[in-house]
Amino acid sequence: MSEARIEISNLVVRYGDVVAVDGVSLTVAQGEHVTLLGPSGCGKTTTLRAIAGLEEPSGGTIRIAGVAVYSAAERRNVPAEKRGVSMVFQSYAVWPHMSVFNNVAYGLRVRNLPSAEVAREVERALELVQMRDFANRSAALLSGGQQQRVALARAIAFSPTVLLFDEPLSNLDAKLRAEMRVELRDLQRRLGVTSVYVTHDQEEALAISDRVVVMNVGGVEQIGTPEDIYNRPKTRFVADFVGSANLIAGRLKNGASRSGPVGFAAAGGIELQACAAHAPRGGEDCVAVRTAYIDLAPGAPDGRANARTNAIGGTIRQRLFHGDFIQYIVDWPAGQLTVRRPPTELFDEGAAVTLSFAPEHCVLLEG
Repeated sequence: MSEARIEISNLVVRYGDVVAVDGVSLTVAQGEHVTLLGPSGCGKTTTLRAIAGLEEPSGGTIRIAGVAVYSAAERRNVPAEKRGVSMVFQSYAVWPHMSVFNNVAYGLRVRNLPSAEVAREVERALELVQMRDFANRSAALLSGGQQQRVALARAIAFSPTVLLFDEPLSNLDAKLRAEMRVELRDLQRRLGVTSVYVTHDQEEALAISDRVVVMNVGGVEQIGTPEDIYNRPKTRFVADFVGSANLIAGRLKNGASRSGPVGFAAAGGIELQACAAHAPRGGEDCVAVRTAYIDLAPGAPDGRANARTNAIGGTIRQRLFHGDFIQYIVDWPAGQLTVRRPPTELFDEGAAVTLSFAPEHCVLLEG
């Protein structure tokens, strides 16, 4: 990781007796795009607002570019306007009575920049978000996607040290939201700006982030790349909240004490080969298997399954067509599994099948 741009250490935010953020620590590198992901009320937006200076924490430290902008120990709390950060809000906060140009120019004019510099920076920002031809249009006549672009142009116009996003795409329809994800990611990379993004949309987080911080009940559950979070969840919450996973209860076998391949005994007498990313402590009682990583084959297992593959017989209970994939509910000795396969792989309800998945996709969760 390159030089840290944002450092948060043991951050605590309280609202009366309620602890909204409980000891959060994380680091964001120069030019990195980090997403805070979690359900409503998990503390992600409060953490973002504390970075921006819009919430006063109760404890901990926040540093931006090596400077402490909040320190409980030093009793320091730098005002929001002096932190060098810019924020894009969920509500856009675009002024409808102003033109697009004046909306973007507002923050520059507040800083008393010369008119020529304001014009130059506004034109640059509008060009970056493909809104240059709309400079003189009233903001009241813009679509939701265009308003979001104006809000983004306003945020980047004064070249902030850090760019913060508070669920900026949640008000857009699904198709436009998917398009804007691509544009936001491309813009962030071209600018090389350090950014922190808040969302409850797991697909969005996985698609646009360098790293994802999964939060729950005011704390951090796991930090990692999108691939790490998806393929190697540490806890039940991460496995269940991010993506679609089957949680299989059972017990660890053979007293494994090191990370790597482990045996796992599930219900119904099923013996699975799993993989532990951590050194097992003996209390682990659950493995996670992503629905997309389970293969289906017609008929019962023939006894020739590869030793590296968990192969178990099952019966198709239900088939649900989702367009890009088909979701199967499959009865097997340990209960039911949800399986997602391409729409070209068709199995009838009631058909006997063989379920199989590689041990590296059968992840032992921490207790």
